[in-house]
Amino acid sequence: MSSDPSSRRQFLAFLAASPLAAAAGIDGEWLARLGYSTAASDAVLGAADTMASRAMGTHGVLQPPLISKAADALDVFDFEGVAKQNIPVAHWGYLMTGTDDDGTIAANRAGFDRYTLKPRRLIDVSKVDASVSFYGTRYPSPIVINPLGSQKAFHKEGEVAVAKAARARDHLMVLSTVATTSIEDTIAARGGPVWFQLYHQSDWSVTKQMVKRVERAGAPAIAFTVDLLGGSNRETMIREARKDTRDCIKCHMGGAPLPGVSGRVDDRDNRRKPNLVGYEKLPPQLEKGTPTWEFVDRLKQSTGMKVLLKGIVTAEDAALAVEHGVDGLFVSNHGGRAENSRRATIVSLPEVVMGTGGKIPVICDGGFRRGTDVFKAIALGATAAGIGRPYIWGLGAFGQEGVEAVLAILRKEFELTMKQSGTTSLSQINVRHIGMA
Repeated sequence: MSSDPSSRRQFLAFLAASPLAAAAGIDGEWLARLGYSTAASDAVLGAADTMASRAMGTHGVLQPPLISKAADALDVFDFEGVAKQNIPVAHWGYLMTGTDDDGTIAANRAGFDRYTLKPRRLIDVSKVDASVSFYGTRYPSPIVINPLGSQKAFHKEGEVAVAKAARARDHLMVLSTVATTSIEDTIAARGGPVWFQLYHQSDWSVTKQMVKRVERAGAPAIAFTVDLLGGSNRETMIREARKDTRDCIKCHMGGAPLPGVSGRVDDRDNRRKPNLVGYEKLPPQLEKGTPTWEFVDRLKQSTGMKVLLKGIVTAEDAALAVEHGVDGLFVSNHGGRAENSRRATIVSLPEVVMGTGGKIPVICDGGFRRGTDVFKAIALGATAAGIGRPYIWGLGAFGQEGVEAVLAILRKEFELTMKQSGTTSLSQINVRHIGMA
């Protein structure tokens, strides 16, 4: 909020007139008096700022009071404030960080505003089938639970709670290499297969063992992440970690509460990353440089699982992926935490779909918060849409019940958008149902 007293008074006057002030427990008359008082000191105005901020969300709009149970949520944003209240500050910073100034996180959301919906009328939409099929397995919704690491940093049950929610709602789930639950335990909690997201390791002998382990566990597909091979600059994560004064020696080497910083199999601290440990000490086969398409070929040859690439954002790379026999793509910039391109994934999506020639499935992720977002992605050619932070908000707020509620809200919103657009199946959704803003 501005430090200029006149601007602050204008804001306080606006807030005093809002019904949300009372809902947030703020005395509107008091705010109004401050807004018109020329004698109010900076200290008093600052205190009012603090109280007013309680009613403001991270999205710069007035927010209702925190919900007390998952069933009270009207949209996925209702979980965010509760999760932030429950999650330690360093862990929250890890979840919410982007790269550099977090500009690409904002761009991912703003990208959806480029597209409008074109509703259709007088079409029978009494029955809607929103199901999608991947490699012979059908799911009732195109909303994918994307990989996100260190989930026990957000709730004690971590990935197990998410897997149980995926089972209850029958959603496709993808597990992170740096999950705090093993692939075996996650599949057991899901009651069926999950996909596995693979980060590059420096030793090919370890990568081969990891891939074979995942295949033995029953995963039908593996998604190799390619958008972090050049690293990223996560300023928000570091700044928030500096606010956390806890001694976390039980979980983190050195005690600093920084989840997600160790992503390789070596002699560093991987106590809470079960997918990174337990491999036989074989003669090392060290990688030379960062991966190229040669690595993709090698990965394909090493497994019978479907191999997808996560992090493709251009037609050129999409076409190359098809040439190299890749089985599917994620259009992704790692939720704004890879490169600071300021290019929304929803904007990248059409050219990636064009680059594949429609030959392989394309999942789009990055900034999805509404069912309308999912609909726009399907209309632009996506097979499905992946979510990350929203289901973690649900997890951090209410555990498994919160994750289930997030999935239910997004599915309800998406199916409502399908009906308003006169579509009763995913195959009917196309570019004619959207326009340019």
